[in-house]
Amino acid sequence: MPNPYADLLAAIPVERREIPVLGGTTAYWVYGDDDSETTIVAVHGFRGEHHGLDPVVAHLRGIRVISPDLPGFGETPPLTGRAHDLDTYAEWLRSFVEAVSPGAVVLGHSFGSIVSAAAVADGLSTPKLILVNPIGAPALEGPRGILTRLAVFYYLAGAKLPRPLGDALLRNALIVRVMSNAMAKTRDPDLRRFVHEQHDEYFSRFADRDVLHEAFVTSVSHDVREFAPRITQPTLLIAAEKDDITPIEAERHLATLFADAELVEIPAVGHLIHYETPEAAASAIRGFVG
Repeated sequence: MPNPYADLLAAIPVERREIPVLGGTTAYWVYGDDDSETTIVAVHGFRGEHHGLDPVVAHLRGIRVISPDLPGFGETPPLTGRAHDLDTYAEWLRSFVEAVSPGAVVLGHSFGSIVSAAAVADGLSTPKLILVNPIGAPALEGPRGILTRLAVFYYLAGAKLPRPLGDALLRNALIVRVMSNAMAKTRDPDLRRFVHEQHDEYFSRFADRDVLHEAFVTSVSHDVREFAPRITQPTLLIAAEKDDITPIEAERHLATLFADAELVEIPAVGHLIHYETPEAAASAIRGFVG
């Protein structure tokens, strides 16, 4: 399926770079010009990698976007001798931003919203914070809490089975498609096919089952509410009215926990704002960063 955002992306210069962070090597991509007035460091979600945010980046021409792969995902190897838990991911993000672009605006999507909020609450210096599809309540209590509980057993089985069987289970294409179907809300058959192909291509680019299980446990053990009261920077929440992971009512409550927060609600979309409505998300981001 042709990428519907390919032409917009092609107009933006992009360069792959690497940098040492916490004893490992982080791969990251720089979109746009180094002399842009605004820089955003964008943190992707669980099981994804930097490509997932490309559709949003495509609509942010004129803004420099730095998009790393989280440790253990995409082209960034796991961190040696460290548990891939929230403390590690938050420390990694603080170190990465301070090394690559101090003072950049920070953006986190889904699991990336937890990592970003934790890092900012613990002292990461940023003028503004943007959270897309923020995890604003425990995932196990969401509209599809039963599916989330099944996911707990799925990732546990993947971690406990003999390694070849566990790895095959976690990378199983049919299960990936079930996950993709559960999250996609668009009725456009071409866009829906694009979403599925993106998940087929990138959803299994994790380093190993141990990293994946640690990251999953982290994703369902924390949410942004823990950190919101300690975040004083202006914060933009971009939420979906049909999100199955965090219902919109919980997102509205989340916005009240920040010292200075703006909530933008996008209708007719779920947890895949970055694929299905990237232009609306980018419009909100542009207005927020000025």
